[in-house]
Parts: sequence; structure tokens; C-alpha cells
Amino acid sequence: MIRAFQWDLGRQVERLDWLLAQLPRYAAWGYTELYLHLEDAVEFPSLPGVARGDAYSQRQLGRLVERAARHGIGVVPIVNLLGHTQYLIKVPGLRDLNELRAPDGSPLERGQICPVHPRTLEVAEALLGDVAAFCTAGKVHVGLDESFHLGRHPLSAAEVAEIGLAAHFGRYVRRLGGLAQTRGLRLGYWADMLALLPAAVDLLPPGSIAYDWYYYPFGRRPRMELHNFAEYDLAAPLRARGVEYWGCPMNGSFRHEPLPVFGERLANIRSWWRRCADVGAGGMLVTSWEPLRMSAEMATLVDASASSLWQAPEVDDLQGMLEHGFRRLYGRAHARERARAALACDIRAFAGYARWEVNEHWDGADLRRGLSRYDAERAFFTRLLARGPSLPRALRASLRFRLYLAERDVFVRSCAARVRALRRRLARGGPGDPELREGLGRLLEDTVAFHRVVSSGRRAARALWALTRAASRTGPNERMVLGDARRLGLLERWIRGCLAHPSRVSTASPVSGAWELQVDIVLQEPALQRVVVERRGLDHAWIDLRGRTTVEFRADAARPRARVRRELRVPVGGPGQALRIAVRGLGSVTLTHLELTDGVRRLRPRGWTAAARRVVGKAAPASGFPELDWSRDTGFVEPVFG
Repeated sequence: MIRAFQWDLGRQVERLDWLLAQLPRYAAWGYTELYLHLEDAVEFPSLPGVARGDAYSQRQLGRLVERAARHGIGVVPIVNLLGHTQYLIKVPGLRDLNELRAPDGSPLERGQICPVHPRTLEVAEALLGDVAAFCTAGKVHVGLDESFHLGRHPLSAAEVAEIGLAAHFGRYVRRLGGLAQTRGLRLGYWADMLALLPAAVDLLPPGSIAYDWYYYPFGRRPRMELHNFAEYDLAAPLRARGVEYWGCPMNGSFRHEPLPVFGERLANIRSWWRRCADVGAGGMLVTSWEPLRMSAEMATLVDASASSLWQAPEVDDLQGMLEHGFRRLYGRAHARERARAALACDIRAFAGYARWEVNEHWDGADLRRGLSRYDAERAFFTRLLARGPSLPRALRASLRFRLYLAERDVFVRSCAARVRALRRRLARGGPGDPELREGLGRLLEDTVAFHRVVSSGRRAARALWALTRAASRTGPNERMVLGDARRLGLLERWIRGCLAHPSRVSTASPVSGAWELQVDIVLQEPALQRVVVERRGLDHAWIDLRGRTTVEFRADAARPRARVRRELRVPVGGPGQALRIAVRGLGSVTLTHLELTDGVRRLRPRGWTAAARRVVGKAAPASGFPELDWSRDTGFVEPVFG
């Protein structure tokens, strides 16, 4: 079974010297293929304008491929040719490829390419021609995953009406297979669309390769998130079609995580290793996605740990796997201590949309659970960083930034709770209450002091980025901290305004709305739900105020039944506003403990008790191709307050 790893360079460009230095390590760990997810991170001479400013030149990519070959590693470029093709649509001259159209028929600025557009195969042939020399493993991977906009273009809609969605997809894969074959290459593609369109399997080009992916621990079979995590099995039908089957775990972060959840990543890899052995897979590819908010070296650590499966098969526990990784990457010293520390971070993972909302706005941070959890996280990362030189540089840099996130979590929620307390003081004692002014003064002192924490957070973000990336560029973590600095400045000005006019305490601030809708969202049947709070406008149309995708990106929520409960807090107008809470996407949620509050008064909707529960939305489909329309409500409640 081939052992392969992937670098996602489409989200950020890693320094070439760092990439080159990793290749002998991966060879020593037993990997023999490297997959390069590129998008616009490389020059395409045949399509000027696609590559971004910091893209690798053809010469640089050639150096990487040549060095990989020197260490016995074949390269497989990934060139997305259906979903995830924004890198093409962004180019004005290629925008007409877009599947998605405005009412007047013009192409939208975002979407995916249309499989039957007259220029699609021409563009695909140009892209494949530009990377063919780098396909030293004899394969090219064309993506095709998460292509949920199939059949929206008039041309593709006509073909779907004639032959069906599965045949439409399968026919396109065969066309791409022909392009690859003319260059002596095998075609590879992700398998998720086949799980959604199983009838397409019979149309796949024999000899191609389907890469099945799922990123949580599982038993015998992987699961499909869009089908409420129902099990599926593609290995047998693909084998019958003559298509090679691979399994694909993931090594790193989901979106905004500053660290991998090490135990869950290794458990996912172990699940795939066992499945690949059981079904006789052609290989296992450890993928990496969106590592731009974490250290690339931490994903490399997971790859090193995965090598225990074939280099030390007697090790079967997660801590032992991670110890193996620390030894292979950093040497034997402190390996056990480091593995324990890394796994302890998992319990305090900064994961899921409910945690990540504070990156963009501070006035939605949860308050009902109190501060103890966040205080404990801050204390944990403070203690961990005090351990001295035993932590590797990349892990230490990651923890420094993680500590900033913990400090921010405490500060934002503390400020919001204190603002509510000040409003209650205003209601009791009026604007002349000396304790109100004293409380505002203390809040101002703490806010001014937090500027130093934000400055240290920016330094931590920059240091983390510069480990493997060009220091001249600003990474997403640093941009996020700059946003925190702006919000902190606004909060300081708000407090100073309240000191001058104490009655302003009741107005909206960066940490709290004048009035806020609070509701607990209970996720019992996970799929791909989104909860949106809407307000009726003057024209009676509903306007989105704020929404949350409920995905947790944790193993305990990646199952058909779960009990995940998260608070949603949204600034709204006063009690007279017409509001509703809607669900979109796939699946339903339960809403409970709904109230409207200004920090002093708490209003429940008519007909709702404190513990009343309402199920909103529709059950996720158990099979079939999903209809994902993020603009359409699948269910809603319209609470009336007062």
C-alpha cells in the first residue's frame, strides 16, 4: 500500500527552503508520494492571470519535484477542475466558465466552473499541460470534491435534464480521464461526490483513482456528514468498475484552529489505515487542509506520528503514536512529556464556529456558562509555557498564540458581564451613582491594560507565521489580532463616553448590544445546519442579522446522534422589533432558553417557558445529492416578546 502525504499550498505559500528540507524526513518516515494542492499558488504559463503574486514559479516547482525524486518521492499535482475553482473564476477572462448566473444570465463572481461550458475542456487541457512535467508519480489529481452547484448553468441544466445528475458528473470525469490519458497520466479525484451520486461509479474511467476522505475517527466504514453521518462504502463498487480505491485522513486544523486536535487526527489516521488494509486499498493519503492559521510543522508532526503505523506497528495507542512522532521529528529527548502536553491541549481545543465567532465580533461571546472554563484554559496555557526549553520551537510558538486566544476569551466575556452589571447599577442608582462611575473607571483601566496583551498577541501571530512563511506578508492570525485592536479601541472610546455621560451605559458597545437575543442551540442530529437570526425591515422583507453554522469539527459531534449545546447571542433592536430564528442548510436543531435582554430586563416570548423547546428545520436526507441553498429557510420560529 502506497503511503502518501499532502501539502496544501493553495491557502498559503510555504518557503521553498522549508519545503525542500522536509523531503528527506518524509522519505525516512516511509512516505513515497507527495500531493500538492495548488490552486493559484503556481504559475500556469498557458493561462496568464491565474497565479497570485506570491505563487511558485515553474522553476521553483521543478526544484521541489526534482528534490522529491532524489529522495524516492513521486509528486502528484492537484489541479481543481470542478468545485473549488474560484482561482479560475476570479480571472475576468475566465469568469464565463462559472456555473452560477445572475438573473440576466451574466456569470457571478463566485462559484464553480460548468462541466459542459464550451471552454472548460480547453482550460482543463491547458492546466494539465502546464503541470504534466511535474507528475512524476504518473498521476494527476483533478479534485472534483464538494461540487454542490452542479446543474445550475443553462447548458449543464439541459444535460442533467436529459441524462440525470449522476451521468452528468460521470460523463465529465470520463472527459477529464481522456485528457489525462493523452499525456500518459492516470486520473485521480476525490470520492465524496460518488458517495452522493453512487450511480456515477458505473461511468468512471477504469484505471482511474478515487480518493475517499473523511476526517473523524470511525469504525468499519467512513460516514457522510451531509447525510447525518450515515455510513457508506465505495470500495466494492469502485473495485468492480476497475477504479483504484484510496483512503484519506487529515493531519491538521479545521479552518481557524491554531493547533491540530492531535488525538482526533491520529485516531482518524488509524481508522483509515485499518480500513485501507481491510479493503485492499491502493494507498493511504494523509491530507492537509487550510494550515494557514497554524504552524505547518505541527501538521508535519502528525505525519511523523502516523508513520508509527508501519514503522512501529506494535504501538497502537494515541499517546504512543504521538511520542513516535516527536522522536522522529525532534529526537528522543522529552518525547513522552511533549506528547502528553500536546494531547492535553486537545481538551481545550479552539475548535468550531461557536468558538471562532469572537474572531470577528465581540458582542456575541457566550455568557451563560460563566468565565470559569475560560479562566481554566488561560491558566493551563500559562503553566504549559512555563515549562522551559523542553517544548519545540514550533509548539511553543503555537502555544503562545493559543494563550492569547485564551486571554482574549476571558477579557471579552468579562467585559460583557461587567457592562451588564453596570446597567443594573444604572437602573438602581441612576447616572449619578458613584459606584457606577467607579465601575466604569475600573473597566477603563482593564481595557487600557489589555492593549499590551493585544500587542503580545500580534507578536505571537507574526512569529507563528514566520516559522515557515515569508515574514514580509501578513498572515490571517495577525490580521485577526489587528481587528481585535480596532475593537479594543472602540471599546475604550465607548467607556470614556460613558464616563462623560453615564446614561450611555445602556447603549450598544463592542462587547454587548443595547438589547440581545439569547438562545441555546441543541444539536442532536448533526449534518450541515446553519442558524440565522433575522429582523423584519421597513419593507417587510427579512434581513439577516447574524448566523452560525453549527459544525463543531470534533469527534463527539461527528455521529448520527449527539448532545451539543451552544449559546447564541445576537445584538438586536428593542422588544418592538419583529424577529425570527431560522434554520438553513441540511438538518434541524432544537432551540431552548430563548430570551431578549438588555442586561436588566429579561423578556421571554409569549407561550415560551424558560425550558421550552422548539425543533426547527428539516431532518437531513439519508441519501441522495443535497440541495444546499444557504439563502433559503427550511424552518423558522417568530417569537413575540412583551
